Formats: sequence, C-alpha cells, structure tokens
Amino acid sequence: MCHQLQPFLPYLRHHFPTSPTIQVLLTMASCLILLWLLALPLHLARGEAKASEVHTFWVRDLLPNSICSASPKGYSSSRLQVVHGHGPCSPLTDDQKLSHRELLDGDRERVLSIQRQMSAATAPVDVEKFGRESRPVNIPARTGSSLGTGNYVVTVGFGTPGRKFSVIFDTGSDLSWIQCAPCNDCYAQEEPVFDPEASSTYAAFLCNSTDCGRLYSNSCSTDNRCRYSVQYGDQSETEGTFGRDVLTLSPSSALPGFLFGCGEANRGLFGRAAGLLGLGRGSVSLASQAARKYGAVFSYCLPSRSSETGYLTIGRGISSNVSYTRMRSVRGLLSFYFADLVAIKVGGKQLSIQKAVFRRAGTLIDSGTVITRLPPAAYAALRTAFRGQMGQYEAAPALSILDTCYNFTGYDRVSVPTVALVFASRTEVQMAFSGILYVASAAQACLAFAGNERAEDVAIVGNMQQKTYNVVYDMAGKKIGFGAQACG
Repeated sequence: MCHQLQPFLPYLRHHFPTSPTIQVLLTMASCLILLWLLALPLHLARGEAKASEVHTFWVRDLLPNSICSASPKGYSSSRLQVVHGHGPCSPLTDDQKLSHRELLDGDRERVLSIQRQMSAATAPVDVEKFGRESRPVNIPARTGSSLGTGNYVVTVGFGTPGRKFSVIFDTGSDLSWIQCAPCNDCYAQEEPVFDPEASSTYAAFLCNSTDCGRLYSNSCSTDNRCRYSVQYGDQSETEGTFGRDVLTLSPSSALPGFLFGCGEANRGLFGRAAGLLGLGRGSVSLASQAARKYGAVFSYCLPSRSSETGYLTIGRGISSNVSYTRMRSVRGLLSFYFADLVAIKVGGKQLSIQKAVFRRAGTLIDSGTVITRLPPAAYAALRTAFRGQMGQYEAAPALSILDTCYNFTGYDRVSVPTVALVFASRTEVQMAFSGILYVASAAQACLAFAGNERAEDVAIVGNMQQKTYNVVYDMAGKKIGFGAQACG
C-alpha cells in the first residue's frame, strides 16, 4: 500500500537530505500516516452507526418543567387532548404530592393486582373462541407525579346541558364513573360534583333491566335502582347507581345513552379527577359502547413530559407510520389487551433471550401501569446489557423497584443505549429516551424497567415505554399498532 507514497519520496529526500536510515524512518512514518488516513472513513462510519444505537440528550430535558407546552394541533370531533394529571397542563390542582417511592410502591400494588387475576388464567388464546367476556376485571387506578408518570387525564362532558369533567382514562378498566350528588362519602374533586337531577337526559337503570345485568357485580336499592360496586387492587373503591346519560366528547361529537356509574361513595387515590373513563374490552367500556358510531378502535399518544400534551382518539384516527401486531386474549381476562412480545434489543443488538421466556408469561399492554415489567430472565439480560454500556456514569442508589440507577450530576448531556421491544409480526417499538429512564433527580436516574418475581408472571408494557407513540387498539381487526413520534 505504501507504493502510493513513491511520488512524494523525491520531495522528502530533497527537503530532508539526511542519512539513509532517517530517510527510511521518514518513509515508514509517512506510510503509517497514510494508513491512518485511509482507515479514518471506516472509523467515522462506525461512529455514525454507533450514534444510531444511543440516545444523546440534555439532562435538563429529563427534569420537570413548570410551563405547559400544549400541542398546537386542534382537538375536535372524537379526538381529546390528553394531559398528565399532575403536570402544568393539567386542569387539576396538584394537592396530592406523592414521593417517587410512594408512586413506585403504588405501581407495584397495581401490578400485583393484575398478576393475581392472571394466576388462574390460561395461555393466550384467540378472542373469537370466547364470544362474550367471562369476568370483567377492574384494576387499580394509581396517581402519578410531576415527572410525567401515572395518571393521564382527558376532559369530557356529561348530561344535558353538558358539564365538563376531568377524568382519568384507563385501558385496564371497563366501567366508567364520575362522582354524583348526593355524595355521601366522596373525595374532593376539581369541578363541582355532577347532579343527575339537573340533567334532562339522565336515567337510572332498574334492577331487572338488561343493562343492569351487564355488570359483573350488581345489587338493588330500596327503590329498585341498579347499584354497582367496584373495589380496586389498592383498596380504592366506588359505589353508586348505574345509569345512562349523554357523554360529550366535543361540541360536534356525543354519545347519547352512555352507560356509566354515578358514584355516591368513593374513596381512594384518584387525585382531584371527577372519575374514571374505562377503555377496556368489556361490553360497558367506552371503547365498546362507541364502536357502533365510531368503529371498534381507539388510539392515544402519551406525551414525553408532563409539560407536554398528547391525545386520545375514539374511532379510527391517523394510522400512517403504524406497525401492527396481533391482539391476544387470555381466558377469563378478556377485558385486557395482550400482545406477543418476542425479543428485546439494547443498543441495536437483540439480546439472547429464549422466546419461551416470553410465551410462558404472556404480555399485557396497559395505560395505567407506570413501569414495564419483564420475566426475570428477560429483565436480567436487559439489565446486564444496559449496565455494560453505562460504565462511564457513577452508580446511584436503587429506588423502590428500580435497581439500576445513575448519577448525572455535573453532566449537561448524557448518552444511553437505545432499548426496543420487538413484538410478533416484526413490530419494533424503540423507546424514546424519556421511556428508558425514570428520573427522580439528576442524581438518581433509573432504568425504567423491573423484573417480575416469577417466570410465569405476566409481562406488562407500562405507560413510560409507550410515550410519544400512537398506540392503536383495533378491536375489530384484533390488532395493536404502534406509530413512532406521534406527539411531543
């Protein structure tokens, strides 16, 4: 290769008229320089490839912002604006301050509640084999913190004339409910409590009605009204009258005769939200009730930070750039949304995890769980690979269920390896950087995944890992879709 230096040798001998030994050394040095220059493009190319396998970002972008940066996009028809219940864009007063440890401990209780329901379930099976859902399951709705985790809130209208209420939405619950007067045992909420007597379109169901029979658990009042009662996994509960009224999604979009609970005794960690909007697969959920008018599909995008906004679309919204995987079901838990997780990638490389690890556990997609849970073997592989690429940062103490934490104090910019979840049909969900780290502070930024205790415990894809994706639940097509960079 050094023959390419021959044209330059006379120049070297003329300007460096030294001994033959020195001339040989100069020739060798020039040869080495040439080899380095020829190899430089290869190193640059490798650097570019490596850059695609890491997220590099400002540390300040991980910390909470006190100013709301609402999306300029309009929210009309059946598309609602989604905000974090405890961020600056929220219509709710944030008077329920939870520590990060309290939030994560509460998230653990939600997961345990789901896993208790799963303990008696069989392996994933096709939805069509179980026409009508067996036992609708309601699971705990948890509160969040100012860092963009936990509850997400939308504003809808109830009654005629319509009154606006801020409610939590949850794919893990079927029954929608709001607090109603007379409220015998209610918590403090942001808006005035809904008064069914003031709505000209409200009607309570009688005990022997068909609609009352759609509830898994119901009872009868002394005046023959249908009563509902739901207790969540964290011992939060709601009890009241089951009825119907107009649900207004926007000035131009409403659902007459919407079935919901009028809560008269409600206790628990619901923050200052007026109630809950159930988006499960059961027959009384909003998703099922809206199917005739809008189609059996809905989608949402959860913002990357609590100071940003996302959306919830009832019906078929924007579907470009969406990759789909098959929607699965578990016998006895047909209110939940399952998919086939088959692999995990870290830094662009697929981890060595047997597919049987994921098949044994099954995987649930849930908007209410905060931290993604993985089978023990899968989490161990993820943690090892992630730690192997984070050696330049000082380790920080564990935080509740999060055992892989780092201290970014003194850094303006940091780099972390990309993490991707791979589902069947080659559907790959690469996390935004805000979905990889749970940041309590610059001194304690933790890998936002946790391992289950048992290999058979269901894996759960939590809301942190869904951030910025258009997550599409197509019940008619029996598929779940993911579209990247759908919101801020």
